[in-house]
Amino acid sequence: MIILYSFRRCPYAMRARLGLALSEKSVQLREIILKHKPEAMIQASPKGTVPVLIEKDGHVIDESLDIMKWALEGSQLLNSATNTMHLLIKENDEVFKGWLDKYKYADRYPEHSEVYYREQGEIFLEKLERQLTNSNRLFSDEYSFADLAILPFIRQFAFVDIDWFNQSKYQHVRDWLTNFIDSALFLKIMKKYPTWLESHQEISFPEK
Repeated sequence: MIILYSFRRCPYAMRARLGLALSEKSVQLREIILKHKPEAMIQASPKGTVPVLIEKDGHVIDESLDIMKWALEGSQLLNSATNTMHLLIKENDEVFKGWLDKYKYADRYPEHSEVYYREQGEIFLEKLERQLTNSNRLFSDEYSFADLAILPFIRQFAFVDIDWFNQSKYQHVRDWLTNFIDSALFLKIMKKYPTWLESHQEISFPEK
């Protein structure tokens, strides 16, 4: 069987589950607790982060974008991903994510205030706001590979201070995120499952 180690609230793991939910591929989902990582997962991927996908032949994929690509191989969603989309995802991962972490855990980074870290993250939000001016999604009215790769991180940023976010000037970004959170796709990937360590129950994902 193909195994996916995941943690429900992790944006990287959300990426993997989004790709799988849109594909015809299924895996055995192992929901873990980050403070008590299974030894089998660590043996497969010593860096100890989720998601981790283990194929039937033992091949390990432990980068979220690579799992998305594996799940969506041959699909129109992946085939239509442009260089511009990949550059936007790269900016999310290499620049925005760093400010997001400092904003979320500002007490660990006393060099600056929480507001300062939020303002640095807003530079990316402003870019997305402009991108969303003419369509409901980043590149059209349909979800692209970039939308699905970036939205979990925007959700995390928003919920650091949801009252601020809901009153912010980023109306298009807010609508984009709200539509995503209200979608059947998001509800599908965010279903709660018992942790694998407690139950050792093999759960098929996505459910048919």
